[in-house]
Amino acid sequence: MRENGHADGARGMSREELLGLPVAVDLDTGNRALGLGRSKGYELARRGQYPCKVLRLGSAYRVVTADLLTLLGLAA
Repeated sequence: MRENGHADGARGMSREELLGLPVAVDLDTGNRALGLGRSKGYELARRGQYPCKVLRLGSAYRVVTADLLTLLGLAA
């Protein structure tokens, strides 16, 4: 097991990192914040089942940071 507690090398985000995010982030950053793997995160986004608001911009997904912080209990 690694120092961050994840055997697979996945790394979550600290409170400070989360609070420093821009208005919207890429799906990989949202996945990291939620502790989701890349495949699972993209699967949930494609199905419209991601746990917070996701915007589809062309072929890219963007996670709304305010919704992400609310879900994680860090909203102001």
